[in-house]
Order: sequence, then structure tokens, then C-alpha cells
Amino acid sequence: MAHSDETRAARRSAVAVGLAVAAYGVSFGALSVASGLDVWQTCALSLLMFSGGSQFALVGVLAAGGAGAGIPAIASATLLGTRNALYALRVAPFIGGRWPRKLLAAQWTIDETTAVSTAQSSLAAQRTGFWWTGAIIYVGWNLTTLIGALIGDLLGDVRQYGLDAAAAAAFLGLLWPRLRQLQPVVVAIGAAVVAAVLTPWLPPGIPVLCAAVVAVVVGVTNWWGAR
Repeated sequence: MAHSDETRAARRSAVAVGLAVAAYGVSFGALSVASGLDVWQTCALSLLMFSGGSQFALVGVLAAGGAGAGIPAIASATLLGTRNALYALRVAPFIGGRWPRKLLAAQWTIDETTAVSTAQSSLAAQRTGFWWTGAIIYVGWNLTTLIGALIGDLLGDVRQYGLDAAAAAAFLGLLWPRLRQLQPVVVAIGAAVVAAVLTPWLPPGIPVLCAAVVAVVVGVTNWWGAR
């Protein structure tokens, strides 16, 4: 019974996070077309890159600098995407299976699948959280990217619909129940402060990586953790 309850809870988290993030794909599609990419290029980014932070970093730099900003845009997207390699180290132990399964898991190893899966307490629930979240977001993100690219001009400023806050709200809802001990509270506050202070001064993606250093330092030193 406990096993079933855990997997059901993992599916609920996957659906909640997946739908929120998928809705945000409309914003990306509209912004990408407004930045100078066509519909097919926009959809290719979501199909092949499939990392929202990197995609927004790419089109954001292009929007600010035009075609001449191609190399900085690619560099920003690549830098931000390196975090997924770190996520792979965390999720690899419970993925299992042969190389086709691992290849698909590599494509779906993003912020949301890592967050939902690692929040679960059992192996079965972790796998459920990862695969359900990955499937929902991949299908939904690509559909809404296409929609956003096609109707971007009609939407105008997509931020007025609150889509830019949907993913952040989903993450906050996922994070909140885990803030029960001093160490995760310190990490959350420290990372938020670092990201907020650096965002106005550094290129897109770098503040996120700097904020992650807070978790690394606290984890390695085990500050405020149980001895």
C-alpha cells in the first residue's frame, strides 16, 4: 500500500510540474520567433535541445544582439546546459536499463525531471517521477512551443498572462515541503540571494550556476547538517 501511495504521489507531482512547465513553452515559442528565428528553427530547439533555461538563454541573447550575437548566444546556452550533466550523476543510479533507455533518459534529464524524481523516497517512485515528468514535459513543451511560434504576434507580451511565473511557482511548490531542516533552508536562501544579486550583472545562465555553488559548498562541508 505504501509503495502504491508513493508512486501515485510521484505521478501527481509529475503532472503538476509538467503541465506548468509545458504552458511556459508558449512563451518560449513566441519569444523565439520575435528574436528572429522561424517556426521550424524554434521547434527544432525544443525537440533537440529540450532544456528550457538554455533555450531562453539562446534566444534572449539573440534578441539583444541580433544575428551577430550567435556565438555568445550559443556559449550562454551551452554554459547553462552544463548543469544537466551534473543532474545525470544524480539520476543515473535509478534509471537502469539498456542503452536506448539511457539515451532517452539523457535527453530528458532536466531541472524538472531531476527535481521530481529526487524528491521521492523509494526507487519505484523515483523512476515514476522521472519518466512521467519527462514524458509530460517533452510532449507538452513541444506542442506549446509550436503554438507560441505560430501565434506569437497575436499574443504580444506573453508575460501579461503570467506564463513566465508558472515554472517558478511549480518549483516553489515542489521545494517547500522539503524545507524542514536547517541545512536545506540555508541552501535555499543562500542560492536565492546569490542569484538575485548576480542576475543584473552577469550573462543569462551564469547566476544560476553561481547559485548552485552554494549547495555544493554546503553539501561538501556539511554545514548545518546532521553529523
